[in-house]
Amino acid sequence: RILEVIQRCKMPKVLKFNYKVRAIPSEQTYEWLLKKHYAHRIPSISYAFGLYDKDNILQGVCCFGTPASSTLLTGICGKLYADKVLELNRLVLNENCPPNSASYFVSRCLKLLPLPKIIVSYADSGQGHIGYVYQACNFIYTGLSSKFLDPKVKGLENQHHATYAHGLTNTQLKEKFGDKLYYAERNRKHRYIYFAGCSELKAELKYPILPYPKGNSKRYDASYSPQVQGVLL
Repeated sequence: RILEVIQRCKMPKVLKFNYKVRAIPSEQTYEWLLKKHYAHRIPSISYAFGLYDKDNILQGVCCFGTPASSTLLTGICGKLYADKVLELNRLVLNENCPPNSASYFVSRCLKLLPLPKIIVSYADSGQGHIGYVYQACNFIYTGLSSKFLDPKVKGLENQHHATYAHGLTNTQLKEKFGDKLYYAERNRKHRYIYFAGCSELKAELKYPILPYPKGNSKRYDASYSPQVQGVLL
């Protein structure tokens, strides 16, 4: 039912006329990512965009970067197209934004990226996310990520495991971190893919194309209000 409503609804005129999307410096996203997004860390950022209201005040940020997983880069469409893969790795909006703001924002960001690109994004099932934003933007659904145990280090939980574990075996990790090392099951995530300016590469997709998942989506606490300032035009 929720999915049907999303797919039927047209973009409200208030978004089209009162909100604009612009490229922004990656540094401008840091407070949003560290204090407002549930992950509380800064990922790889190659491109960053801001959602601005009619008063040119920043109301949301969206970031794209190189995926941390080399397996993912080659796993989507093979090694030949790995250099085209980009991850939509952060999307954060203020809670007072109008309905459908997230899908409007993402769709505009996709048009501002240098093409062609293969965009992958995830909806974290551990946070109760389904990925309705990506469904509304016509992303392809390819199922849940694999079950996996991530190495964790006490005191470094705010960092991605690739930051301190890249290239190290389990034995080497144990030698390096000792009793501070432990393993935690990674939340499985809904994986979505979008072919921007290269729809012909859909034929190279290695993952199965599956029906969109449905269910009740949850929202995390995003009430923190970043310090924002208007754009000087």
